[in-house]
Amino acid sequence: MDMTINSLVIISSKMVVMSSMLYLLAMALYIFYIVFKNKKIGLAATIMGVTGFILHFISFIIRWVEFYKITKGGIFQSIPITNKYESLMFFALLLAAFYIVLEFKTKNKSLGAFAFAISGSLSLFINAISVPSNLNLLVPALKSNWLLAHVSLSFTAYVCFTIASIAAMLYLIKTVDSKKRYSYIVYTLVLGIVSAAVITIIINIILGQRANTTNMIIIFLFFAISFFIFFYQKGLNLKNVFKDIGYEEDKIESIIYKFIAVGFAIFTVGGMVFGAIWAQTAWGRFWQWDAKETWTFITWIVYGIYLHGRLSNKWSKEFAATLALIGFLVTLFTFLGVNLLFAGLHSYGSV
Repeated sequence: MDMTINSLVIISSKMVVMSSMLYLLAMALYIFYIVFKNKKIGLAATIMGVTGFILHFISFIIRWVEFYKITKGGIFQSIPITNKYESLMFFALLLAAFYIVLEFKTKNKSLGAFAFAISGSLSLFINAISVPSNLNLLVPALKSNWLLAHVSLSFTAYVCFTIASIAAMLYLIKTVDSKKRYSYIVYTLVLGIVSAAVITIIINIILGQRANTTNMIIIFLFFAISFFIFFYQKGLNLKNVFKDIGYEEDKIESIIYKFIAVGFAIFTVGGMVFGAIWAQTAWGRFWQWDAKETWTFITWIVYGIYLHGRLSNKWSKEFAATLALIGFLVTLFTFLGVNLLFAGLHSYGSV
């Protein structure tokens, strides 16, 4: 059931759009910083990203407070992560926050362009397709304190996996020196998909109401194929762009491993265990083989395989980084694709 949108919720939604623009501006500045190695540009990029995050955080708090006031429920049951609009906003917020902490801790800006490209694109995407930003009454299955435990921890794990994939992308760009390598094909494909998504979102915003789903899918596929071909042909040149970024290869690989290890632990507890307990409470069974549950399990298996191979030293670091990127694609489908393509017990999370 939809609620009337009050003025504060409208302001909150507009703040999200503003923060998205700042994220994408930060992305552009980070790219210029990487290319030109200008410290002033790097400082401007950080300022833009942090400013976007602050606006985004304030908008999230406003929405949380308004939801709490209207529902008069528990503070944990009022956290705004109950539908696709809110969950994407929460994911983008967490990704920006995690990256900012990582940048200040490592004093390195090399991952900023990738992180803010994802945060900004996701935020603009959900606004561009005109998903209602009004507050929604919780369906019965969501009226539980497990909402905070399960959903928020799952998204925290998704963000950890995303940062690991960004580091994996950078690792492969720096280390792979042949177009015939499987890892080269994977990372140029992911670059093509992400680039196509950003362009498609921009076109969607420009077209407005004239855009439709079929046309957007065709446009996305066209750009995905085009960018993949471009990056496959020119991808080795990226080595020169990132050769002096300040991250040693072992440091990048360590970031991949640490974020996947932390994300896997959080995902196991928050996504799998808490999710099963919540399912028993809401639906009477711990596991239903719902599409969301199935792909959650697949995601868990992929990263479990990564950690097994990484800890046993049976795989090369190149293969491990490639698997981290594949894991990102699986995570992306679990996070977005399942709700957009399949009906099921988690359909309340659809757009």
